[in-house]
Amino acid sequence: MTAHYEPVATEELRGAPQPSLAADLITLTKPRITLMVVVTMLGGIWVAGHHGEYRAEAGGSAARLFAGVVGTALVVGSANALNMYLERVTDRLMARTRNRPLPTGRLSADLALAFGLMLGLVAVPLITFGVNAITGLLAALALVSYVVVYTPLKRRTTLSLLIGAVPGAIPPLLGWTAVTGHIQLPGVLLFAIMFIWQVPHFLAIATFRRDDYARAGLKVLPVERGDRVTRIHIVAYLVALVGISLSLVATGVGGGLYLGAAAALGAMFLGMGVWGLRPAAGVRWARGLFAVSIAYLVLLFAALMVSP
Repeated sequence: MTAHYEPVATEELRGAPQPSLAADLITLTKPRITLMVVVTMLGGIWVAGHHGEYRAEAGGSAARLFAGVVGTALVVGSANALNMYLERVTDRLMARTRNRPLPTGRLSADLALAFGLMLGLVAVPLITFGVNAITGLLAALALVSYVVVYTPLKRRTTLSLLIGAVPGAIPPLLGWTAVTGHIQLPGVLLFAIMFIWQVPHFLAIATFRRDDYARAGLKVLPVERGDRVTRIHIVAYLVALVGISLSLVATGVGGGLYLGAAAALGAMFLGMGVWGLRPAAGVRWARGLFAVSIAYLVLLFAALMVSP
């Protein structure tokens, strides 16, 4: 299965210290992305645990919630490792991914596949039996949809972004169901916030890395339909994001502090998106939008967690 490509042999790799096997395996899990996903899952736990009207069992035991957090990290790690396995040839063509363990030949494809499968086979039962069945089902859905549906579609249609946003949005809902044992409106709205947020966030990346995606043959909006259409999509999704984030207050989740923060952060994010409609907006604007998207999400969840 590794015969379709040769290891990269660039001058920058020759003579450079080689990561250990353990470090390369950790790299397969995309630890920064995994950490961010776990944080959003913890946000769902915190919010559900502090709104007693939605709780089924007073927030659940510490052991159950710990199993949920560990299981979520393993599920995300599994999805990322299997994604890298499936995209090992494509990754050679992109500047930001060509030095990963598989394109360089530091790890064998078979080992990466076994590692990714092992993580998934541990994670889903851990969540199902250690937390509850509905959280386990959602975790399995996220894993399968990311690996089996989203990853192959990236080379076929720009709609893969919306499909990939589904597993990316599930973690806060996992946190909610880990506490409550049910899918309820506030948890669904947390899912919706994450789902919509991913679109402008990713389109910003696709804009300033357009050449990379084009070289790899991946179908992204800036490559397929151009910058103008991409920017219009960004603004449209940002309008929806502001509306959904504010609607959470109507469920009793998030008080006045959250409402004010959501409005201010939404105005900042939307304003940055609208600024990109200028003909002169380019790569620098897209990088700025990406940075703002990260700050927006972190601060929004922080406001939600501290707001009475």
